[in-house]
Amino acid sequence: MAAGGPRRCRRLEGEAARAVLANADTLLFDCDGVLWRGEAAVSGAAAVLGKLAAAGKRLCYVTNNSGRTRAAYTEKLRRLGFPPAEPRHIFSSAFCAARYLRQALPPGAAAYVLGSAALAAELEAVGIPHLGPGPAALPGPAPADWLQAPLEPAVRAVLVGFDEHFSYAKLCQALRYLLRGPDCLLVGTNRDHRLPLEGGAGIPGTGCLVKAVETAAQREAFIVGKPNRFMFDCVAAEFPVDPARTIMVGDRLDTDILMGNSCGLTTLLTLSGVTALDEVRGCQDSGCAARHSLVPDYYVDSLADLLPALGE
Repeated sequence: MAAGGPRRCRRLEGEAARAVLANADTLLFDCDGVLWRGEAAVSGAAAVLGKLAAAGKRLCYVTNNSGRTRAAYTEKLRRLGFPPAEPRHIFSSAFCAARYLRQALPPGAAAYVLGSAALAAELEAVGIPHLGPGPAALPGPAPADWLQAPLEPAVRAVLVGFDEHFSYAKLCQALRYLLRGPDCLLVGTNRDHRLPLEGGAGIPGTGCLVKAVETAAQREAFIVGKPNRFMFDCVAAEFPVDPARTIMVGDRLDTDILMGNSCGLTTLLTLSGVTALDEVRGCQDSGCAARHSLVPDYYVDSLADLLPALGE
């Protein structure tokens, strides 16, 4: 964590890398673009995490992706050769959204979900009734028909995550729930606008869907995922985390790095995902304080760069 003055980003290598890693007892990893791209592991990432685990470091995974359950993440880590992880080490935006709604909703209240089966499963795990996942069709050919779709009286929140079945019918239904009054919460899992895939490809992210609902409702959603510190608070509620001895590792300035900086963590950017070094330099040289908050303490091309510091 940079102390005082403008934040400057340096390549993490040599003695500095050994010292930074030795000082840390917890590392928080983003997943997409850091550990893997799609279904392919980033070269060297599994070896680095294996060495960190062998050195006794606590490894946690903080991802804005709401499309998998925690159990599915532990299986993916295993399948791609990463050290074994328990579900309690996984902090997805789906899990954190369920945790937030469990705190925010009165007993018996339900959520209308624009999201995946994984998001629904995390709600079920904490006892929150829900409806909405899966395809939905407009109930008729005219706008008057669209207003006749039944509304569940118990719904007190609209939750927006990644939804491959997102449609105009779902957007209409979400708006109708939100127009019932401010007691109906609007919650989004994250604002990521694009999800990286292999070969530099990408697909629209959840942020696009959240923005559509916000625009229709003329309301701003509460976002549980990065950069909101709520996700870090979920980690701190589960483990005795000391921010001064914790490293946030990610590939996005406006989510991973911003959350880490806001929470007083050491921040490490990997250039294996969506951010280029020129973007870091642009923020670093800017006269804008908000852009300075996006500057990481350190960067590497990929996690494989850390292998020499770990005794390759």
